[in-house]
Amino acid sequence: MDRTVELLKKSNALLEGHFLLSSGRHSRKYIQCAKLIENPVYCEEIAKIIAKKIKEAGIKVDLCVGPAMGGIIIAYEVARALGVNAIFTERVDNIMTLRRGFEIKKDMNVIIVEDVITTGKSSFETVDVIEKEGANTVALTSIVNRSGLDQIRGLKLISATEIQINSFDPDNLPDDLKDTPAVKPGSRK
Repeated sequence: MDRTVELLKKSNALLEGHFLLSSGRHSRKYIQCAKLIENPVYCEEIAKIIAKKIKEAGIKVDLCVGPAMGGIIIAYEVARALGVNAIFTERVDNIMTLRRGFEIKKDMNVIIVEDVITTGKSSFETVDVIEKEGANTVALTSIVNRSGLDQIRGLKLISATEIQINSFDPDNLPDDLKDTPAVKPGSRK
């Protein structure tokens, strides 16, 4: 078994039920990476897996940026494994923003570090912030890649593991989900 999946299971981060995803779609499964991240030993191990894959891909990194909330801690740990700084972006009035005195210098090579990448929405909100500062986003990274893709909009995806989870349009739910109230565990409003 994949070590990342093993740690997700050990930390009870793989949930089953009826979930309303940030995309508006519904799912029987949800990956709550916060349960894995709460264990510093597991988080450090996963970050080292991601950092190793970044190095193997030959990607030069000057800075790690984690979109709040899910990317903050894992971005810090990946940055530590790579020997670079970590900062985070956060939403202000639902717009991803750079705050708290954080700086992204022009021409820096920046990776975005997420807990889970599905559509890349939060990642690309952060790409916009990075580009506005004149820096280069060189890869999207995550604990889990749910997208089923190797890249999104030309940016390479590097993840500790890939997990495919079926999702459903709200107008076309399977019968078993129609009668079960949906839980919305994500952070996006």
